[in-house]
Amino acid sequence: MTLFLNCKVKNEAGRMSRGSRRWLLLLALASVFLYVTYKLQSCTTSYGNGPYMMPRESFVVSKDHKVYHYDRLMPLIFIGGVPRSGTTLMRAMLDAHPLVRCGQETRVIPRILQMRQHWVKSKKENLRLDEAGVTSEVLDSAIAAFCLEVIAKHGEPAERLCNKDPLTLKAADYLSGLFPNSKFIFMVRDGRATVHSIISRKVTITGFDLTNYRQCMGKWNDAIKTMYEKCASVGPNRCMIVYYEQLVLHPHAWLSRILDFLEIPWDDSVLHHEDHINKPGGVQLSKVERSSDQVIKPVNVEALTKWVGQIPGDVIRDMPNIAPMLLKLGYDPTANPPNYGSPDSVVADNTRKVQENSILWAEKAQQLLSQEPREREIWENPEKPVTGSYTYEV
Repeated sequence: MTLFLNCKVKNEAGRMSRGSRRWLLLLALASVFLYVTYKLQSCTTSYGNGPYMMPRESFVVSKDHKVYHYDRLMPLIFIGGVPRSGTTLMRAMLDAHPLVRCGQETRVIPRILQMRQHWVKSKKENLRLDEAGVTSEVLDSAIAAFCLEVIAKHGEPAERLCNKDPLTLKAADYLSGLFPNSKFIFMVRDGRATVHSIISRKVTITGFDLTNYRQCMGKWNDAIKTMYEKCASVGPNRCMIVYYEQLVLHPHAWLSRILDFLEIPWDDSVLHHEDHINKPGGVQLSKVERSSDQVIKPVNVEALTKWVGQIPGDVIRDMPNIAPMLLKLGYDPTANPPNYGSPDSVVADNTRKVQENSILWAEKAQQLLSQEPREREIWENPEKPVTGSYTYEV
């Protein structure tokens, strides 16, 4: 009798246990159903009663079969500034880092941003876009997708992607909205050195008269002022000003600050970018970029004061009025030459070696540029071959 009662109690307990599990399972299924229903209603509420288009997942695969995903929320790096301000050196240093890939100038990203600016400013174009259903949200999404595809696929995959098209910084405020986790490196150089480099190396920029130092200094002032304001509007947490002279004089200290700003761990390779030129996963140089022949050398101070004695006297005398941004950025417009500071011992040693082996470096530069195309890259008339370098569109 006792045995019978014990068995009955156990059977009742088993039925209760199974019943509890059944109710728990039903409760879990109901919770999942309610969650899915909620998400579907959210989509319907946000995007209307029609079908909702979801973007496909974007990724690239490296040669070692590692998958790298990319989207608008990734922490992109944008390097910008007036051309001939050290943007190529900056991207070469970052390219030497094993986690970063910048690559050569794309040329098309600033072009699409310029087109978008034209559409926004034109009431006629705005009306046409609205009538076609191309809202600002659609346009922003398309431009972001275009930029992402170019940045992600024009070079080798990497954990941190970077773009170096100098004039994109003029759209820093817009880009910061498209890519909310992006950061900007604003390269600033003494405008007198920048303009002398533009003129002496025949770097064509729309609106710059390469026969007129006064006019070019004025154009530099306008361009740098716009970029300075854009960087300020983005804020110091996302846009860092890097002075070319200080980066060259004190590379270790400044690169430490830059990598901290970008939240990238330190790696000594950034101090020796010249060892990674045109190597897999290293610094890929373009044969048509005007700075390529310079960044093959280790960091040195050769270029800091080449402009001294080259600018006409009347322009030198009027410099405070022609380019007031010099003083705003901390440069003495009356100092010729200015005192940028003393180089670190390593940089001084690099400079001495570069000067002692000038013929060897000239040969290396010639070898690098030996296949340079002779066609001038003019976007308005790409079919017409002209001797010279490409044109930056301001």
